[in-house]
Amino acid sequence: MIDGSFYLLAAGFGALIGSFLNVCIHRLPRCESIVWPGSHCPSCGTTIAYYDNIPLFSYLWLMGHCRTCRSFISMRYPVVEAVNAAGYVMILATFGLTWTTVLYSALFSALLVVTGTDLTHRIIPNVVTVPGIVIGLFGAATVLPIGLMNALLGVAIGGGILWALAWASPYLFGKEGMGGGDIKLLAMIGAFLGWKPALLTIMVGSLSGSLIGLSLIGLGLMKRDEYIPFGPFLVFGALVSMFFAQPLLEWYQTLLTPSG
Repeated sequence: MIDGSFYLLAAGFGALIGSFLNVCIHRLPRCESIVWPGSHCPSCGTTIAYYDNIPLFSYLWLMGHCRTCRSFISMRYPVVEAVNAAGYVMILATFGLTWTTVLYSALFSALLVVTGTDLTHRIIPNVVTVPGIVIGLFGAATVLPIGLMNALLGVAIGGGILWALAWASPYLFGKEGMGGGDIKLLAMIGAFLGWKPALLTIMVGSLSGSLIGLSLIGLGLMKRDEYIPFGPFLVFGALVSMFFAQPLLEWYQTLLTPSG
């Protein structure tokens, strides 16, 4: 049984990393350095002091405003920090004190960045997904339980299916389908999780995306020809696969197996 102090450490470290993820989400789509300059207010450009840059606490202390210009700071900042902290705790509770936890925490943070950039700028940065594929394959070859061959199949099958859909969409539907960012995103997911969870990611992502899209159209919040980014739905599918792939696949297998 894991001592409670480890969960506190995971939450604190997750919130700290979440603060850095906010920098990535803000700067990567703008092709800015994530290292220099230091954290600063996007409105007035004032450098943020260390005591105003404490994850979660500083946002609450300043009531969501810049200390210098009093401009409003997006709720995205504490949300990303809190979600990353919660994700690290959940991964630790599920996979224990293992290298798998370390790598899956890195994947979780990468997926969080992808969600933020795709929602705000319709961009899935290659600087996240391409190194992520390499790290996932290396992890599979060393410490992850899926093994290297499974990971390679995850990259090939997951990314290959979306590539095929992207290639066929102009002929079948008369418009562009998946973007290259989505393809590399699913390849990264397959590298970490394997080919069966990659397929499950596509199924869950497509189903959730369809349900949300149809709901928005039904509520009059979106037109039929409008585009909604698919990346966040793939991320949702990946998280479902990370935590629940085995029981879901076993349940699906029972549906395909004739009874008695």
